Amino acid sequence: MSDKPLSEQVALVTGGSRGIGRAISLKLASLGASVAVNYASNATAAEEVVSSVEQQGGKALALKFNVAEESEVQAAVKEIVAHFGRLDILVNNAGITSDGLLVRTSAADWSRTIDVNLSGSFFCAKAVAKPMMKARYGRIINISSVIGETGNPGQAAYSASKAGVFGLTKSLARELGSRNVTVNALTPGYISTDMTAELNDEQKSGIKSQIVLGRLGEPEDIADAVAFFTLPGSSYITGQVLGVNGGMHM
Repeated sequence: MSDKPLSEQVALVTGGSRGIGRAISLKLASLGASVAVNYASNATAAEEVVSSVEQQGGKALALKFNVAEESEVQAAVKEIVAHFGRLDILVNNAGITSDGLLVRTSAADWSRTIDVNLSGSFFCAKAVAKPMMKARYGRIINISSVIGETGNPGQAAYSASKAGVFGLTKSLARELGSRNVTVNALTPGYISTDMTAELNDEQKSGIKSQIVLGRLGEPEDIADAVAFFTLPGSSYITGQVLGVNGGMHM
């Protein structure tokens, strides 16, 4: 296999400027893909990813848009296709948490979490479906969470939004498969990112005790799994949910 197997392809990574999204953007670029790096607010971080890709000889574009606003998503996808000429890969990675016990979770917190984590994935998939179906090729990878599988106290909204991604993934896989568009999901466990950096040592120890491999994952662990779903070796896999959690949930 070529060391640049994605050299003719274009990828959109939502939430692509930090943490897991940054690792995914850099991984796909290292495989030769041109990458559209979506961000919500941190332009500096997004441009840093673009610079890193370009320094490696790749092509990248930073795009600010809110995945929860369908009109912004549609406009961004049109811009990507106009700029690069095509769009082959979508990684729905953008996500937020709004933690709090059920009785303290406001309707606004609930709606915002669902809007970004679930509706955002829907809007992005809907927007890329047209160019992918026309090309009779596409790869959609939805980033869910182990919490969508297990649930977690204080994370009802987050867990529900991430569990909803499973149904979305399977339905889209059935709908788009005839056009050679595969749709799969990943469920990261606890990964070393800005989000987990806020945990204290006692909390981290408690989490590690639940993980068979005894450590938090790295963003690159998720990026490698995403890359697998973009490569020819996964072409007969669709509608699946792959856990990347160090054995925390089986």
